Amino acid sequence: MSGLTHISASGEAHMVDVGDKTDTVRIATAEGYVRMTAETLETIRAGNAKKGDVIATARIAGIMAAKQTSNLIPLCHPLMLSKVTVDITEDPALPGLRVVATTKLTGKTGVEMEALTAVSVACLTIYDMAKAVDKAMEIGGVRLVEKIGGKSGHFRHPEAR
Repeated sequence: MSGLTHISASGEAHMVDVGDKTDTVRIATAEGYVRMTAETLETIRAGNAKKGDVIATARIAGIMAAKQTSNLIPLCHPLMLSKVTVDITEDPALPGLRVVATTKLTGKTGVEMEALTAVSVACLTIYDMAKAVDKAMEIGGVRLVEKIGGKSGHFRHPEAR
C-alpha cells in the first residue's frame, strides 16, 4: 500500500505525523456547480426562495464547513485557517450556480480538503434551500482546481479555467 500516507505498512489507518514538516503558506482552490432549471435560477436571483437568501446562506455554510473539516473527514488534521472565501456565481449556460472556494493558512499540512468541503457543503446548501422549487437539481464537478505550497509543490488541474 505504498503511496497512501494514511495507511500503515500493515494496512491500518492512522493520522499522519506532520510535526517535523516546515510551516509554509498553503493555498487550495476547489470548484463545483449546481445545475438547475432556468426558472429555479431566476427564483434564486430574484430572492424569492422560501427559505431566504440562497447564495448568502450557501456562502456562510461553505465557510463554516471548511472550519469543520477535521470533524467531518476521518484522519484530517484540525487546522487554523487564516482565510476562507466562497464565491458563488450564476452560470446561465448550465443553467445554475458555480461555487469556488479558496482556503489558506501557514502551517505544516495542506488545505485541499477544507476547500473541497467548503464547495461540497455550499452546493448541498443551495440544493436544500431550492429543493422546494426543483428537486431535479444536480450537484457536480467538485474538484481541486489548484494547490500551492508544501513538499509536493504547485498543482493546477489540467482542465481548470
